Amino acid sequence: MDENSFELRKEGLSISEACAFAGIGRTKLYQAITDGSLKARKCGKRTLILRDELRHFLASLPNAA
Repeated sequence: MDENSFELRKEGLSISEACAFAGIGRTKLYQAITDGSLKARKCGKRTLILRDELRHFLASLPNAA
């Protein structure tokens, strides 16, 4: 990997970014945070979702019938 091709990958996603990444709406995301099925972090006023936490949440969802 050469120096010019390095791409910064954010590990902490904003609510909007987490919604886009997961393909779910803000209401469902906040509901998952409130019921404890998705862990969120606070940095000042910002709410951040770690990529690994979001992947774990998505993997824990039930299979479609």
